[in-house]
This record gives sequence, C-alpha cells and structure tokens, in this order.
Amino acid sequence: MKNVIYLFLRRLRAPLITLIVVYAISILGFVLIPGRDTAGQPFQMDFFHAFYFVSFMGSTIGFGEIPYEFTAAQRLWTLVSIYATVIAWLYGIGSSLALLQEPMFGRLLRRRSFARAVLQLNEPFYLICGYGVTGSVLVKQLLRRDIQVVVLDVNSERIDALEMDDLPMTVPALAADASLPDVLDDAGLQHPHCIGVMALTNRDQVNLSIAIASKLLCPERMVISRTESDATRDNLHSFGTDMVVDPYRTYAEYLSLAAHAPYLHLVYDWIHNPFHRPISSVYQRTRGRWIICGYGRFGSALYRAFDESDVALTVVDVDARQLRDIPHAVEGVGTQADTLLQAGVNDAVGIVAATGNDADNLSIIMTARELNPQLLTVVRQNIHENNLVFRNSGADFVMEPGRIIANRILAHVKSPLLPQFIELMLEQHDDDWARELIQRMNGVIGAEQLDCWSVSVSPRTAPALAQVLEEGSAFTLEHLLLNPHDRTQKLSAFAILLQRDQQFRLLPDKNTELQSGDEILLCGLNKAFVQMKWSLNNYNVIQYLMTGDESSQTVLSALLKRFAGQSESR
Repeated sequence: MKNVIYLFLRRLRAPLITLIVVYAISILGFVLIPGRDTAGQPFQMDFFHAFYFVSFMGSTIGFGEIPYEFTAAQRLWTLVSIYATVIAWLYGIGSSLALLQEPMFGRLLRRRSFARAVLQLNEPFYLICGYGVTGSVLVKQLLRRDIQVVVLDVNSERIDALEMDDLPMTVPALAADASLPDVLDDAGLQHPHCIGVMALTNRDQVNLSIAIASKLLCPERMVISRTESDATRDNLHSFGTDMVVDPYRTYAEYLSLAAHAPYLHLVYDWIHNPFHRPISSVYQRTRGRWIICGYGRFGSALYRAFDESDVALTVVDVDARQLRDIPHAVEGVGTQADTLLQAGVNDAVGIVAATGNDADNLSIIMTARELNPQLLTVVRQNIHENNLVFRNSGADFVMEPGRIIANRILAHVKSPLLPQFIELMLEQHDDDWARELIQRMNGVIGAEQLDCWSVSVSPRTAPALAQVLEEGSAFTLEHLLLNPHDRTQKLSAFAILLQRDQQFRLLPDKNTELQSGDEILLCGLNKAFVQMKWSLNNYNVIQYLMTGDESSQTVLSALLKRFAGQSESR
C-alpha cells in the first residue's frame, strides 16, 4: 500500500497544506485575541482549548462558546475562521473525490487488492495470461476439476466478462500487461502454490516475454505457451518451455487422421475435445482428393500433414507465387464455382476453407456443397464473434484456434500420459483396434463428456493405496474400478495405459496387480474420477474394496482387536 499512500498524499498536497495553514492561523488567532471570564477579568485562551474549539467549529458541529462567552473580537474572528475552514474542507474533499474517480488511481487500488488476494491463496493454482477463447475455456474446465486459477488480461472488458461469468469459485483477475515481470510477480509467479504459467495471449511477443520471465524467475515452474509462428516456437523451445501449442499444426495433425484413419481420429477427438462427436459421425468416405483453399499458415500446415499421409491434394490460392512448387494448384480464391470445378471439386472427397477471411471461408464451403453435396467440409473460423454463423453453417469440422489450443492444453494438464497414449496408439494400432476402443468408451460414457485422469501410486498422491501395498496386500486394477460406496457396482471408467519402470502397456488387463510407482491413465465420467480420489485417500475404503469388510479400521478399533486377540490366546 506504500505506492497508494504516497500517491494519495502527493496528489492532495495542496489541499492538505491549505487545511493545515487555515487551522493553524485560526488557532493562533484565538490564542492571541484576549477574552473575559464570568467575573469580567481578562482571559487568554490556551492552545488546547483553541484547537478544541476550531476542531468542532470547522466541522460545523457547533458546541457553543468555551470556556466563557466570547467578546466581540473573538466572535468576529470566529466568523472569519468558520468561512475559511469550510472553504478549506470543501477544497480538500473535492480534491479527494476527484482523485478517487481517476482511472489511474482505481487501477492502482485494484492491483493492490488483486496482489493481496493472490498472496492469500493457500491451494495450488495456474496463472493464466490471456482470457480470450482459449483462456475462458481453460478457466471453466480447470475450475470444474476444483483447480484454482489466477487470470491476467490486458483488456479490461474481458476481465469484466470473467467477473460476470457464473464460475464455481472466486477467481482473482486483473486487467494489466502480462508481459511485465512486476505484474507477473503480483499475479503469483513466485508464489509457492503456483504450479504453472500459461501464456495464451494472441500476440507471440507477449507470450515469449511471459515465458522468458517465468523461466528466469522460477526455472522449475511449468510454462505452457501458444504461438502461431515457427520462429517463436523454436525460440520458446530453446530455453525449455514445457509445452508449445501451434493451433495450425495441431489441427493439421488432427484433420489428417480423419483423411486416412477415421476411428483413430475419433479416439483422438474424444480424448482432446470435451464436446466430442458421436460414433455415428465417423466419415467412411475420406480417401481421395482433398482441396485446400488458402495456402497461408493453416493451409501450408495442412498440406504438409496431408502430404505425409499420402493424401492427394489440390491447392487453391490467390497468390500464384506460393503455388510454384505445388504439383496440383489452381490460382483463385475458391469462392467462385469455376475455380472449384477447375480444382476437381466434383471428384474430391473433402474441401478445407483455410483463408484468413471468415466470409470467404463460408462462401467457399457453400459453393462447394452446391457442386458436390457429398463433400466433407472443413472451415476455418478466424473471429470468435462469428461463432453463431459457423455453428449453423453445416460444416463437418469448424477449426477455431482458441478451442484447439485449450483442448490440447487441457489434455496435458489432465495427465502427461495422454500424449504418450496417443503416440503409442498411432504407432502400434490400426483403425480396427480404434473402433473397438471407441465402442468400449461409448459403452462407459454414452452421450456424456469423456474425462481422462491419471493415478500415481505413491504415498503423496495415493496414501491409502500405498499403505496397502506396503503391507503386502494384492490390489488390482479391478479393485480400483469398484464403486467405493457399493463394491458390487463398477465405476464408469477403465484404464487405457499403464506405465511401470519406463515401460508402457496399452489397455492393461483388469487383473493386473498394482505396484508402487505405477502410473495409470484412465478414462470415463468425471464423477468416477471424484469417487476414485476418495478411494485412493481412505484406508477403510481400500480395505472395503478388497475384502468387502465394512468395519472401521481406526486406531481405536485396531487396539481393541489386538486386545481381543491377546485375551483369546490366554
């Protein structure tokens, strides 16, 4: 609060000096002007009584003349003092109100209040820089998992929107430039409970500054950043940024799966996207020629990803210079029918509207569908405010960078094993295996959202389970997946990956006995995740899941059992 007090005193220096001078002169006048007591003898008011009288007179309370009735000279000086002090008070109060209404002073007060709220946090939290589409999705999903967050955004309107959102817990938020290290420090960068920093603004240089400051001030702190530039991505990786998400590369990999492995693509979609598509949406007719309209950052990333999967491609772009090294290319925007016909839209299986203009992208897919109604359509959405139009466009896939980044980061936050699972799945299995897996997932969650989480068998994260294993008891995956309230019922979840001694096992058997140090990746309903946490932390529940014995295993009951056993032996 030192800066606030200093600013307040500096800006009110003139009113305060005026008030002090007026009071000093008024008090001095009452001390110097002679009065008379009740006996008619001369009386000289002392400084204490003069200060007392001027204090209640200046505040217009008016207790009367003290300690004796005033003479004419004293009453004349009282009149002068009344008007002088009232004017001084009006000047001071007016200046104070003007200062309090200044935006700069309000920002300073909000920042001090924000820093104090962050300092008082006593639970793990993520520092999220940027509350756009990506930031808002992440905040809601993290709070849904009871993970606290702190938010920074340079746009005050976004902070106002956050405060208006119906969030399950209070989120400390501040409108400030997150690229400034002192702002990051106030936001809890060096707070002992901060577990990670997410640089999610739409400016690569700001994200780079946040990542650099985070790694310099707290090298061990996890840093996740978004970028739309190859140079910035390489720069972020160079100093150890834990995760860098490029929405164009990410979506290109995602979409290329749909072109050659629709069920593997659906598993990928269910794991990364909370609002996943149903099984019935699997596209069987995906092999054939694809048309990419727009060869910018997104279009070029798509071209590379599709080309690696041996997908036939035709590129449409208005800039002929970018098409020189592409075997099948057509110059144009793609909004006109003759351009699309020249690109082979009648025989194509899919088209991607990847330009930087939302109106052009919508026009491309509408024109393409008129020429080929069976066409698989992918459209890039550049502006979030156009969400209503794109949602009703009828496109099979809508590429919105903000949500892509949010889903990818959420997958990483849920469990570092998720990327490993995806990599092993793509390397070791085909579409038939993925079809069986997606059927199993569907049988567990139905139309609800799929959630993923990991369980680490250690005294810190699963104390009850670790204690049981130390005692030599056998605890299997099947035990872990039983309902802690009724062991005859199974949780709506199953294990999809087991890591043990740096070895990975996809879809481990339910009879697998767990060992200390195991990492298990599970998927299912979020309520199963909550119930499983209860099991992992309660010794009595673990015993119930293993044996069906509902008796309490408290210290008192253990002592009583021991005493009873000793009595029987005698």
